[in-house]
Amino acid sequence: MNIGILKETFPGERRVAIIPAVLSQLSKVGVNAVLESGAGAAAGYPDQAYVDKGARVAGSRSEVISSCEILAMVRTYGANLVAGKADLAEFGPGKTVIGSCDPLGEPGAAKEFAATGANLFSLELMPRITRAQSMDILSSMATIAGYKAVLLAANHLPKMFPMMMTAAGTIKPARVFIIGAGVAGLQAISSAKKLGAVVVAYDVRPAVKEQIESLGAKFVEMPLETGDAEDAGGYAKEQGEDFIRKQRELMAKVVAENDVVITTAAIPGRKSPVLVTADMVKGMQPGSVIIDLAAERGGNCELTRADEVVVEHGVTILGPVNLATEIPFHASQMYSKNLTTFLLHLIDKEGNFTLNTDDEITAGTLVTRDGKVVHPRVLDLLGDSGAGA
Repeated sequence: MNIGILKETFPGERRVAIIPAVLSQLSKVGVNAVLESGAGAAAGYPDQAYVDKGARVAGSRSEVISSCEILAMVRTYGANLVAGKADLAEFGPGKTVIGSCDPLGEPGAAKEFAATGANLFSLELMPRITRAQSMDILSSMATIAGYKAVLLAANHLPKMFPMMMTAAGTIKPARVFIIGAGVAGLQAISSAKKLGAVVVAYDVRPAVKEQIESLGAKFVEMPLETGDAEDAGGYAKEQGEDFIRKQRELMAKVVAENDVVITTAAIPGRKSPVLVTADMVKGMQPGSVIIDLAAERGGNCELTRADEVVVEHGVTILGPVNLATEIPFHASQMYSKNLTTFLLHLIDKEGNFTLNTDDEITAGTLVTRDGKVVHPRVLDLLGDSGAGA
């Protein structure tokens, strides 16, 4: 069985789906790697590093696809709508593609993919269960985004983060407010604390208060009814407009008191809730910085523009949509570990690749099979009552 490691075609994407270090794990179960030349170069993994671990470098992308039963990507069609469309003609029955494909945001792309006859696994749909933690790309990439968001904020803020006692006087520490204490938010708290900032954080889920405080940040208390704020998968649930209005009113004062605001409130497949309004931005001190990690789905800040730097009322607002690619070496390492663990999950003790849909992990990530969209949530978004493509 061959696995193809394809070079990413999404503009600016520097990650690679499989790194050389995991190839020995794959070869032990009879999986051989075929590499598209240059696939790992932008992430710091040259072709020779793959060859040294037993991979074969193919002459073209088409050769990789045609010679492999399994294809590993960071962004397959759906998460790469323009450039990724060219690959569809190469896919077909007998092929299995594993990667991110934004099936809840672009369900129509899943339907197009199904028409190729290839199987598609979406790693974004990984169930939030204990045995799937090592396969969870959302958590891995959120860790990197939370870390990098703090570095971006520190770079744009016209102040230093730590308190300093100098001969020229005492420099007060920067004040940082993190909204959302999921994986990205908790990593942002940790990173901001390490840089010496005074950190406060808020999450609609009261259960995360202990986690926030364990990292040395103060939990912002808001008198809101939050009993149903968390779904079965551990994600924050979408709240009603009345709740969000009250939340904004209470949050305005906290936003105004801080030098940096980092927002991380995203709901899979949904538009990001607007938590920081234009009026709140106006109330911040000039020179303050907002890093909006929910920019891809519209943003938590009303003034955010995806992948742009906006300056309003003297406040700098950044809306990065792919921070993980800014640290491609370690992002690829983490993604590769997730994908490889998932692939090994699909291979039985006899070394056979199996699609056991009685298994929660397999069924939860399988989007297309045998020419049909099969994932219930994607079918629901498509409005399909049956399992047909």
